[in-house]
Amino acid sequence: MPDPVLQIQDLVKCYGNQRVVDRVSFNVAPGSCVALLGPNGAGKTTTISIIAGLITPNSGSVLIHGRTFSSDTDPLKQGIGLVPQDLALYDELSALENLRFFGSLYDIHGAPLREAIERSLTLVGLESRSHDRVGTFSGGMKRRLNLAASLLHNPSILLLDEPTVGVDPQSRNAIFDTIETLVRIGKTVLYTTHYMEEVERLCEQVVIMDHGRVVANDTLSQLKSRSQSSTRLRFDLDNAPSQALIQALSSIPNVSEVRVVQHQIQLTVPAIDQTTEIILATLRSHATACSHISSDRPNLEAVFLELTGRNLRDA
Repeated sequence: MPDPVLQIQDLVKCYGNQRVVDRVSFNVAPGSCVALLGPNGAGKTTTISIIAGLITPNSGSVLIHGRTFSSDTDPLKQGIGLVPQDLALYDELSALENLRFFGSLYDIHGAPLREAIERSLTLVGLESRSHDRVGTFSGGMKRRLNLAASLLHNPSILLLDEPTVGVDPQSRNAIFDTIETLVRIGKTVLYTTHYMEEVERLCEQVVIMDHGRVVANDTLSQLKSRSQSSTRLRFDLDNAPSQALIQALSSIPNVSEVRVVQHQIQLTVPAIDQTTEIILATLRSHATACSHISSDRPNLEAVFLELTGRNLRDA
């Protein structure tokens, strides 16, 4: 297994008496996309800011390729690209002028800057709008340009802090395509979002924070398997089920609920295992044919709510 490109070790950050990041630790493998999830106020953005070198922790360390930043000008820091929650763009400038400005901050000039701008605009699909003023862009286009700005210096690690907030479906999909391309070419992505379907599509590893602490750190499949939520099985029948069949299904161990909706019978079970075989055998024993089977398995949202609770968080 390759050495982690990013190692977060016992990070602590306090503001007054409030500990907003509390001994946070996790590793990120090279060429992977890792989700950092949590309710509002869980400490995600503070953690991202510490990793980017924008905030100094009270204790703990961030290792990039096995070592820490020696200073703000450490070349190691240029291996990180940050896409913040808030758009960092100038509306009165064109897309090209914005990227020239940000390129100069990375000390990129001349032909290397022209090549970097062309590469980044092409990657996010904005090459045809390079001379247009950013103030005329949609929210989704601005988000894509924000991502392009973070790529100019060709970082190996990308920190994406809710990059799809307020974005239309087409632009969201374009951002997903870009992230998948970046991972395919070997970039490492740490991704925060409140949209669980984004994590399901993009991320192999999920780190969940709550009240400043890591409460889960595992692969997506392993997290789902730990869920206490039940699975809903649906069986489409050729005929309406008899009362005897409903009673027989209700008596099967691990079946906690049986519902009938016209010719469909719905059963709640802990998981799809040998119980499904017993259900099918019961249908056959009652001479009932089944034309279609479907299921709603526990998803990431169910796991997230189990770990962080269902109470509304405003901060």
